[in-house]
Amino acid sequence: MTNLASTVTASAQAHAGTTAIKMDDVRVSYAALDALSAQVAGLLRSKGVQPGDRVALVSPNIPQMPTIYYGILRHGAIVVPLNPLLKAREVEYHLADSGARLAFAWDGVLAEVAAGAAAAGAEVVPVDAGFLALLAAQEPQTEVAPAAPDDTAVILYTSGTTGRPKGAELTHENLRSNAQASTKLFNIGQGDVIFGGLPFFHVFGQTCALNAAVMSGATVTILPRFDPGKALEIIERDKVTIFEGVPTMYVALLRARGRDGFDTSSLRVAASGGSALPLEVLREFERVFGATLLEGYGLSETSPVVSFNQLDGIRKPGSIGTVVPGAELRILDPDGNDVAAGEVGEVAVAGGYVMKGYWNNPEATAAAIPDGWFRTGDLGRMDEDKVFFIVDRKKDMIVRGGYNVYPREVEEVLYEHPAVAEAAVVGRPDDVLGEEVVAVVALKDGAEGAGDPEALAASIHDFVKDRLAAYKYPRRVVIVDALPKGPTGKILKREITV
Repeated sequence: MTNLASTVTASAQAHAGTTAIKMDDVRVSYAALDALSAQVAGLLRSKGVQPGDRVALVSPNIPQMPTIYYGILRHGAIVVPLNPLLKAREVEYHLADSGARLAFAWDGVLAEVAAGAAAAGAEVVPVDAGFLALLAAQEPQTEVAPAAPDDTAVILYTSGTTGRPKGAELTHENLRSNAQASTKLFNIGQGDVIFGGLPFFHVFGQTCALNAAVMSGATVTILPRFDPGKALEIIERDKVTIFEGVPTMYVALLRARGRDGFDTSSLRVAASGGSALPLEVLREFERVFGATLLEGYGLSETSPVVSFNQLDGIRKPGSIGTVVPGAELRILDPDGNDVAAGEVGEVAVAGGYVMKGYWNNPEATAAAIPDGWFRTGDLGRMDEDKVFFIVDRKKDMIVRGGYNVYPREVEEVLYEHPAVAEAAVVGRPDDVLGEEVVAVVALKDGAEGAGDPEALAASIHDFVKDRLAAYKYPRRVVIVDALPKGPTGKILKREITV
């Protein structure tokens, strides 16, 4: 019966005075993280939250976030981490779908969360200047609620190209074992300092930075909003040994003004995921920073890490490396058969890191895991050394600055605009973000504003911007006479040339 929150109590016993979480001058020791999480659990108990209830957490990386995350788990409840960029309508959907009865909300996004929570019938606890005083008034729940390995710990919302976001149920054992695999991958120990610029509401930062650090008694130094100059300052100041990021972060570090004026000699290893890392970036980073940069692969549904270039194994730049212990990977043809080495097929994953299923969505679960193997929707190949490469995405998903953008969700909002008859959202290459979101629309006959297409495109842009998170809305809106279609009337995105 192992609750993921027991990693906090174990590290508090072994490393009480060690800094667990740091943000500039704010330090949270392992003893304090343990005590604060107990008071969060006490707060939940006072509000009548029961084990198994869902509790949302809407926050950037700030010192309070890990205390709330582990406090929810400690109480036996399920964490529903949400991106703080979400708008009220998105918050409402996630709270209603998960059945969350309570949401902790950073005061910087309180208005949107409060509006969404009111519509979903959930209570909001502001994470503001009075939050610590609120915790101090609680009777701490020092015990850690029992949890079976297969009990759900976290529901992470993700999506495909159709339908609304789905909640991937990650169990205590999913997350514990994947964090343990991450500590071995990067040789994380008590003396390490991990750069915490990856958001903890996303599985990469949550598992590979936060949970892996807490499990090993290391320190995470956090940055709520990534800025390359501030990141370099943190690396020098805190003697960061492990940097974890998405490719756009590495590009930004290399292009940062005054980069050579910072002492980054403490860096030992760096890890990249989220989207493909250009070979030139990998080579330049290793040359400039003198650290080993490892690229790997994983998904929200796999906790996430399933393959990685490894410090003590075969390293092939441009690959996603070899399978990590505890995972199984296959490359399958459309009939579910293995393809030969070197041939392209769909990447499928099995093993102890694969999610329990999609929350309250047995149909989607059965479609994604028809035979015990999770179909990722990504196309890849395996070479003769059993090193894996991602070739393309089967899905239409756009990866913008490391964030996944699902065209269908954006298209649904575009169709709400009174002038739009048809819409297609596509990704286009971008030097900084990897991909940029572009909306291509055809107008309704007699649409108001059609005589001034530039002004109407700006109006459509603003309409979507007001309704979706900042990383999702299209930066370009292109108005066309008609969208290309196939014989069945389906819009053919591959023929869109903007």
